[in-house]
Amino acid sequence: MYNMLRTGMAALIVLSLTAPRLPAAQISAKTVVLTFDDAVKSQLTVVAPLLKELGFQATFFISQRWMKDTENFLTWEQVAELHRMGFEIGNHSWTHSDFSKAETGAKLGEELQMVEKELVRVRVPKPVSFAWCGNGFGPEGIEQLRRHGYSLARRGMQPEVPYGAVQVGPALDVTKHHPLLIPTTGDAYPGWSLEHFKKVVTSAKPGEVVVLQFHGVPDVTHSWVNTPPENFRQYMVYLKRNGYRTIAMRDLLRYYDPLQLPDDPLLKSRFTPTQ
Repeated sequence: MYNMLRTGMAALIVLSLTAPRLPAAQISAKTVVLTFDDAVKSQLTVVAPLLKELGFQATFFISQRWMKDTENFLTWEQVAELHRMGFEIGNHSWTHSDFSKAETGAKLGEELQMVEKELVRVRVPKPVSFAWCGNGFGPEGIEQLRRHGYSLARRGMQPEVPYGAVQVGPALDVTKHHPLLIPTTGDAYPGWSLEHFKKVVTSAKPGEVVVLQFHGVPDVTHSWVNTPPENFRQYMVYLKRNGYRTIAMRDLLRYYDPLQLPDDPLLKSRFTPTQ
C-alpha cells in the first residue's frame, strides 16, 4: 500500500510538472490560497463543511504534536476524512519543533517520514506541501524538504512583518519567492476584523497570489491564533461574493517552472520564530 500511494503521488507530481505553465503575468490578483495548521478538530467540524458549501479548495497541514488531545484535535482517521472531502493534506512535522536550527533542521526528514507513515495507514497519499512550524526556517530544513520530495513549503509573514503584528504580509510572487519559502500574506489572529481581511486579500497585484494562514476556527488550545467561527464565515463569504478563486497549496505547482526556480535570497537565511 505504501509503495502504491507513493507511486500514485509521484505520477501526480510528474503530471503537474509537465502541464502547461501559466505565465505569472496572467495570474489573477483575486487568487487566494487557503491553509490551516495544526490539525485542530474545528477544521473538520466547522471549516471543511463551509468550504465545501462555497466550493473552495484548501490545504490542511497536519502535525501529530497535539493529537493525544482528541477533544480539540483531529485523529488520523479524521484527517483521512478531510482527504476524502477533496482537500489537500500537507505535512507539518511530527513534533512541531523549531526547524530553523541547524541540529533540528537536519532531522526534519525523519519527522516528515513519521507523518507520511501514518497518512499511508489511513490511505492518504504522501504530501507534496509542507508548512514551517512556528514560521521558522533554515537551510538544513530546506535541504531535507528537497531530499524527501517536497515541492512546496509555506513560511509566515516573517521576516517582512513581525510575528503577532496585525499587518499585511507579502503576497506570493512566483518570479521572486522560492516554492519552499512561500510567504504568508495574512496570518489570522484574534485581532483581525473584516476590514483588515479585506486589506489582506486586496493587497495582491496582477501576477501575485494571496496566501492565508489559519489555525482553529475556533482554536481553544492556542488562543493567540484563534479565529471566531462567525468572523471566519464573514471572511469566506466575502471571498465568494467578490469572485475570488480559492485554491490549495498544490495548485501553485502550475505557476512554477521546476527548471527555472527563483534565486530567493532567503534560501541562505535562517529565521527563528519568537512564538
